[in-house]
Amino acid sequence: MRRFPKALAVLAAAALLTGCAGSAPAGERSAAASDPLIIFAAASLQGSFDELAAEFTAAHPEYPVAPITYDGSQALATQIVDGADVDVIAFANEPSLTPVTDAGAVDDSTIFATNTLQIAVAPGNPKGITDLSDLANSDLTVVLCAAEVPCGTASHTLLDDAGVSVSPASEETNVTSVVTRVENGEADAGLVYATDVAASDGKLDGVTPANADKAVNRYPIAVSKNAPSPTAAKAFVDFVLSDAGQGVLKKYGFGRP
Repeated sequence: MRRFPKALAVLAAAALLTGCAGSAPAGERSAAASDPLIIFAAASLQGSFDELAAEFTAAHPEYPVAPITYDGSQALATQIVDGADVDVIAFANEPSLTPVTDAGAVDDSTIFATNTLQIAVAPGNPKGITDLSDLANSDLTVVLCAAEVPCGTASHTLLDDAGVSVSPASEETNVTSVVTRVENGEADAGLVYATDVAASDGKLDGVTPANADKAVNRYPIAVSKNAPSPTAAKAFVDFVLSDAGQGVLKKYGFGRP
């Protein structure tokens, strides 16, 4: 009976050693449990941000990146205001970020790219479209972005500046939908970003309107105030703004801020 307490002590020590042997240092546990970086980005950024994410992950393997959520900036803003988890926000114009700022989800943002519009047409431009005025032709099927999304705002700015009235067959919620409809032959023309035409791999030709410089989209990027992974988010934003990141954006046709 006198040996029983000693036996308990031995068992307790063994359990303690076993527990220590199976535990990683706090820093290692934290790194291993790092949450994937959550990025919400405008639809027009898809090709460039997929490549940016891949290069970022290669340079910073400690920061995994979740599949990026792409949509119209307005739709993404609604999700964020409604409480969606997000680390990095990249939109297609500054006004689209206003609801997110007003909701207290972000403080500061930085312009990281610019973009302009082109008239997307089928390869070879079979309808002979040369400028915005041609889009008023009732024989043409024209699609535009809805006015509340950045590509729609820019489209209406150009059309109003040129004094052209267009009755679109549809108004899409993001620029990718406009691209798809023209590529599939469902529309003769649509106003999209120059970068979308460049990324179409020959499925589209682009006609630059005479007043294209009247609607230059400035793309803001920001870290969410409630970012689940704020350190990774800041590292990604810094990468986008770096020479390497700007090189990727230039390859996809974006202009510098």
